[in-house]
Amino acid sequence: MKLVSFHHLALLLLLAYAGGIAPASAAGSWKFLQNVGVSGMHMQLLHTDRLILFDRTNVGPSNLTFPAGHPCRLNLQDQWFKNTTDCTAHSAEYNVASDTFRALSIFTDTWCSSGHVASDGTLVQNGGWRDGYRKIRLMPACTDGRCDWAEQSAPAVLAADRWYATNQKLPDGRAIIVGGLNQPTYEFYPKTGTPGKDAALKLPWLQEQSSSLYPFVHLNIDGNLFIFAGSRAMLYDYNSQRIVRNYTMFGTGAELRTNPNAGSSVLLPLKPNPTEAEVLICGGTPAATTTTTPALSTCGRLRITDPNPAWVVEQMPSRRVMGDMVLLPNGEVAIINGATDGFAGWDSANTFNPTPVIYRPDQPAGSRLEAQTAVAGTPRPRMYHASAVLDRDGRVVVGGSNPHQFYEFNKKFPTDVTLEAFSPYYLDGSNDNQRPSIIDPSPRDAPEMLTYGQSLDMLFSVAGGLPLSNGAPVAAVTMVAPSYTTHSFAQNQRQLFLEVQVSKADLRPIGAIAVPDNVYAATVKMPSAVLAPPGYYMLFVVNGRIPSKGIWVHIQ
Repeated sequence: MKLVSFHHLALLLLLAYAGGIAPASAAGSWKFLQNVGVSGMHMQLLHTDRLILFDRTNVGPSNLTFPAGHPCRLNLQDQWFKNTTDCTAHSAEYNVASDTFRALSIFTDTWCSSGHVASDGTLVQNGGWRDGYRKIRLMPACTDGRCDWAEQSAPAVLAADRWYATNQKLPDGRAIIVGGLNQPTYEFYPKTGTPGKDAALKLPWLQEQSSSLYPFVHLNIDGNLFIFAGSRAMLYDYNSQRIVRNYTMFGTGAELRTNPNAGSSVLLPLKPNPTEAEVLICGGTPAATTTTTPALSTCGRLRITDPNPAWVVEQMPSRRVMGDMVLLPNGEVAIINGATDGFAGWDSANTFNPTPVIYRPDQPAGSRLEAQTAVAGTPRPRMYHASAVLDRDGRVVVGGSNPHQFYEFNKKFPTDVTLEAFSPYYLDGSNDNQRPSIIDPSPRDAPEMLTYGQSLDMLFSVAGGLPLSNGAPVAAVTMVAPSYTTHSFAQNQRQLFLEVQVSKADLRPIGAIAVPDNVYAATVKMPSAVLAPPGYYMLFVVNGRIPSKGIWVHIQ
């Protein structure tokens, strides 16, 4: 634990009890955040609590104009502007804490691209359309409002055209970039610059699938990749370039789950020292679908580490296509956004699904899914080209939705250039007595820098105290990797329950300042690189189903 004076610690304790959490409804609440002027087709939260969002560049002006003196964009390859300048932004940085935003500059087209956050915190974004097919763009994390996108030049470009690809971070700090439209290959980032070392490698399995845009890719606990496309999945060893195993089909093949059929997927939270890993896939459409065809109402759960796993199929409270699945701090999953009919495409759905659903993995099959009918706030329609990410407060921030080729504001489902937040039930004020509050490391400090296998010492408080098991207090600590979300799939989203030992904190009063008896000490052990690839994570303390506000940690 960081050494602090008892006086300083007492002040920290007093601050931890000051203030409260705004009440929410028992089933969650909605809050409008900002009109940022850019539709958030792609979103990524950085460890500076800045949300980077961006759309595409090739469909005309956005609603966010660059400030005076900011260079305008002149791209002679642009389909819309051609030989004229574009003085509107197609990317923005949203400051979660201050609820402010600023314009960012993207040059080439990022339409339907992919990305990840490198271990140093830089957003690496790649691919897109036309002049963006092979581009790699870097967005550093900063707090001074001066950083911006930097587009890379050869040899730091992709080896193949990537449109609708998926990125997955690897234990060695690299990322693998998989697939894309008519692109049954994969490659790695960063580029070495060595001839022959950066080539695209063939993956013909992708070409054999009915629907393989934005394939679902998850890093398994054995270091191999679970890859799902259409209705089929396999485990792939990228080191030896071979398929380790093929999994049983999800359904009969008459129902498809990846884009443009647009279901969603998560790797369910991993337990300490895991020997099992499970994947959850929800929503999608029939293989033969139209703009009015009802979406699927099923989820499938597969234990991918079993010798002979079978899909466990469950019914959602409502049908959903183009939904987003977000891992929550307490190990639950929010299913949000999307439509109840149609498919992922321009003007290709007719009915918005306004009701978030909570999936509880630890409950028995048949009782895991619960609709969340919020009584505070009203969600805006978030359908094609919408996104959702978790923030450090435990909220789900949603943005985007543009079911049209251009920015259209007079349609049934207009282009949406706003951000809003869904606060799940656990942020309800009635839970404040059970809510942990992290004292040390302070949520106000810079991220805690950690190494694999290291132990992190923490102090936290719970106003109502923790439950006991055999006389010892019980709490969980979770670690969540922020996702790059687009097209109903949160790339690199990952959550771990960490090894933790909890005890009552041995603190002494300072003069007349008494130390509350609801302060706890926790020793948390960091996992391995296979379980948590190097980089930044949000760390939460969880009491039952009630999480604290998170802190940022960096592990390598």
